[in-house]
Amino acid sequence: MKARFTNYFIIISAVLWSTTLSSEPSWKAKEYPATAAHAPTPLPDRVVLTWDGNPATSQAVTWRTDVTVMEGKAQLAVANANGRALQPDTFIATTTHFESDINAAHYHSVTFKGLQPETLYAYRVGDGVNWTEYYHFKTASSVAKPFSFIYFGDAQNDIRTHWSRVFREAFRDAPRAAFTLHAGDLIDEDAWDAEWGQWHQGPDWVNGTIPVVATPGNHEYFQTFDRTQKSRVRKQVSTHWRPQFAFPIQDVPDASLQETVYYLDYQGVRFISLDSNTAQAAQVPWLREVLENNPHPWTIVTFHHPVFSPASDRDNTELRELWKPLFDEFQVDLVLSGHDHIYARTGEVDQAKVFNVPSGYQQAYDPNIGTVYVVSVSGPKLYKVTKGKYAKRFAENTQLYQIINIEGNQLRFRAFTATGNLYDEFLLQKQPEQPNLLIETFLQQ
Repeated sequence: MKARFTNYFIIISAVLWSTTLSSEPSWKAKEYPATAAHAPTPLPDRVVLTWDGNPATSQAVTWRTDVTVMEGKAQLAVANANGRALQPDTFIATTTHFESDINAAHYHSVTFKGLQPETLYAYRVGDGVNWTEYYHFKTASSVAKPFSFIYFGDAQNDIRTHWSRVFREAFRDAPRAAFTLHAGDLIDEDAWDAEWGQWHQGPDWVNGTIPVVATPGNHEYFQTFDRTQKSRVRKQVSTHWRPQFAFPIQDVPDASLQETVYYLDYQGVRFISLDSNTAQAAQVPWLREVLENNPHPWTIVTFHHPVFSPASDRDNTELRELWKPLFDEFQVDLVLSGHDHIYARTGEVDQAKVFNVPSGYQQAYDPNIGTVYVVSVSGPKLYKVTKGKYAKRFAENTQLYQIINIEGNQLRFRAFTATGNLYDEFLLQKQPEQPNLLIETFLQQ
């Protein structure tokens, strides 16, 4: 009899527990599966290549484990055709303890230095017992040579469900890309480890063999609240940002901008990441110096908020007034942004057809300067055009990826839809002592 009552008690308890779970708010209910699904283990995950030094002679790698792994290790060798003959060197990682909203983990990071330019390397990461497979990466050339990279606007929402296919379609089109560039809002909630987990799952092993270059968006930022002053205080970048990425730590105007404001030189191109979320004016002197001392023929700048905003009621006037004069003065070639969940690419337009364009947008493309501005989106959150026809090419309700090739004095830009269809294409050609020549190859087809 006692056993029967015990069984009834177990059944009733289970029903009450089930009822309690189902009565939780939807955001709360999602935590239960996320806790298990995104839990770290002794086996490394979230392996991602970045650069914090010269891409020709260094390579950084970061990965995650559970907290039982106190010391991370990486092994590296010049790649060969006989894996069992590899004789790798072993490197000890810098390990950081990290507390997320659903778990505790250790992030490990190693920077391989003193590498040979234009060389294929094999590496793996682990703890000496639990290793990943061997990945390959290739160092950059120390001189200008042709290469391509992939550019993504905001992933942000439904990342695993709807963004992963966009990334994989891009990789199918450009499997030998030098790196992927992400123009902010990689995720939606800066502190949600499950979303960061989805962002890593989308590219999966590709992030371990093709480096990532990223600039933060507003969704990578959060604001703390000062209860004594009853006001919000300075914005801070997501606590996930620095443990999982290793970007250059340079002489930026404020320590809080380290690893969000930086530049990288890759085979004849200077890539500059600015942080459009905070301290915009403070970045101006640093930007001037980086542009003045650029030894390369090409300059590409990325940041999240567009200079020319195509959607909603947003207009980043202060950013445009602070940064665009420098882009004009130094004839920056290409500016890549996100934020507005639409595709808009500047080029020469018939001014008679421009309507409902805000003040300052009429010169979104000036042929006397030659800078092309692009806004794009790769995730499923999509907006409508609201700013009139200031750009040469627009797309609404369309997820895209972009492949950019640079060879000598020519840059080729192609935008593709999520299904791999070419949506836009243009060429930029360098001209001696003149602004770039913009050639509308797609519109001529």
